[in-house]
Formats: sequence, structure tokens, C-alpha cells
Amino acid sequence: MTTTWQQTLALGGVVAAGINGGVFFGFSNFVMPALANLPTNEGISAMQAINEAAPNPAFMATLFGAGLIGIPAAVSAVGNLNTSQAKFQLAAMALSMGTIAITAAFHVPRNNALAAVQPTATSSTAQIWAGYVVSWTRGNHIRTLTSVASAACFAMTLRPR
Repeated sequence: MTTTWQQTLALGGVVAAGINGGVFFGFSNFVMPALANLPTNEGISAMQAINEAAPNPAFMATLFGAGLIGIPAAVSAVGNLNTSQAKFQLAAMALSMGTIAITAAFHVPRNNALAAVQPTATSSTAQIWAGYVVSWTRGNHIRTLTSVASAACFAMTLRPR
């Protein structure tokens, strides 16, 4: 990184990807386990409410912001692929885009399917809920890792040469 705008983008990427990693880490480590311990109807209702509240401007800005910040940084890196900063810029962007892809392809369909479930305490809804919690959380572990790794890569671009 040599220019102020590249440093500013990288710092923004560190912050956005770091926030994403923190949110996802919290869900994997205490939010989903807590919801799983609630009665089925309460867990489903709570997750449905979370899923309705999540796509808000602040969360969307950080989720997409890390990836979007990575694009101009990666474009500027293409001419310097022999430098470690350029390699970290490309990795940061790829990891942030991976987080977005996992969210869109894996979590959103599961969240949409859960939105259609009536939160009643039946054996059928208990099975749906148990399966959702396990698969959603496993996928979320991956989002956590891609976000944290992206933040680390953005940070590595800020090191002096």
C-alpha cells in the first residue's frame, strides 16, 4: 500500500470484515446455542424475528462493504502481483466475496424456508428446527472464518513494505 486512498480502503475493509466476523462469531458461539435451548416454537419465533431485522442498512453496509471495498483495492493490486500487499489485497477481496456468497447461497434460502414455518410445537417443527440450527450454524462457522481471514488480509496490506 502506497497511497492514502488504498490505505483508507484497507482500513475500511479491516473494520467491515472485522464487524462481520464478530457478528457471525457471536451467532455461532452463543446466539444459536441459546436459541436451540429454547422450546421449539420460541426458538423458531426468535430466529424469524432476527432474520426479519437483520437485513438493515447498517448490517448490509458492512456485509457488502467489505467486498465492495476489496474491488478497487484488488484492481490496484493487479499491476503489483509480485508484492505481498497485492496478494493480501486479492485474498481480502476473495474472502469477503466468499462471505457474501455463503450468505446468499446458503443462509438466505434457509432463512426463507424458516420464515414459512409456523412456530408451533410439533414433532415436525422440532425436526425442522433442529436441522436448521445444525446446518445454519455450521455454515455460519465458515462465514466467521472467511470474515476474520478477510479482516486479517486487509490488515496485512497496511504493513510497511
